Amino acid sequence: MKIEAVAQLAGRIQENIEQVIVGKPEVIQKTVLCLLCEGHILLEDIPGMGKTTLAKALARSVDCAFGRIQFTPDLLPGDLTGINFYNQKTGEFVFKRGAVFTGILLADEVNRATPRTQSSLLECMEERQVTVDGVCYPLERPFLVIATQNPVETQGTFPLPEAQLDRFFMRLSVGYPEETAEEAMLERFLIRSPLQSLSPVVSREELLEAQEAVRQVCVSSAVRQYIVELARLTRSHEKIRLGVSPRGSLALLHAAQGCAAIHGRDYVIPDDVKEILPDVFCHRLITRSRGYSQNAETPRELLRQLMVQAPVPTEEGIERS
Repeated sequence: MKIEAVAQLAGRIQENIEQVIVGKPEVIQKTVLCLLCEGHILLEDIPGMGKTTLAKALARSVDCAFGRIQFTPDLLPGDLTGINFYNQKTGEFVFKRGAVFTGILLADEVNRATPRTQSSLLECMEERQVTVDGVCYPLERPFLVIATQNPVETQGTFPLPEAQLDRFFMRLSVGYPEETAEEAMLERFLIRSPLQSLSPVVSREELLEAQEAVRQVCVSSAVRQYIVELARLTRSHEKIRLGVSPRGSLALLHAAQGCAAIHGRDYVIPDDVKEILPDVFCHRLITRSRGYSQNAETPRELLRQLMVQAPVPTEEGIERS
């Protein structure tokens, strides 16, 4: 698939989702970008912002299997990965697949499950496979986890460990709509939800072709060096206790490829890296202040400072490499 076709495909998905989610084109575009890059999404926002609706709208826009599971404290790892049960008729153990055997999985309120259940997602998200009783079961492509969590209400929740946060490609927030967008939303949802009539605009085969095309987007050595320098600065900054891992550098590389493809280019420029950097790096950083001080700087603010420090590749340098 040509890059122009990838950009058109992304546009079709975005337009379809915008029938339901009003006034949030940037968030929708980044959600589609994650889908094209096969990167898992953490939607973090207060209740009622449309996190679940956005995830459902994305799933309905693509013609592939969709699964939704509500995370609760009594949810077991086997509910996600599957279990072996004894079949009395055949006298054999049979594997019953869990919720992760789908194309797009909505993990609603992921931080309400126990750490034991949360950890069962680690292998699925990173290696696209499930191991039960020593037997490995591969997950079919596409496989995308969209997890939601409420950062305000902490009672009865279990914060995601850094190992699991690092496996999320991006952390996104929908945020409050503007006044005109909220009025349009009320009008659109007046009789019934447009989500009910949403139909797929992209087939599974088209999506897989687009995902392969995104990986073919050219990234020059100068841009790769720029990504490495940004990651290195997070590891040496005096106000950052835990910098970005190599997995984070890879995520930024692939996100920049997806960003270029959505804009119709088959090569990455530094602006692609800058545009997507905060959403890829922020949840991978731990600042020393932890945000309790009134003068504490957030990871997003620190990343702005680092982007100023890192030398940006010139057009001549990109062409040379």
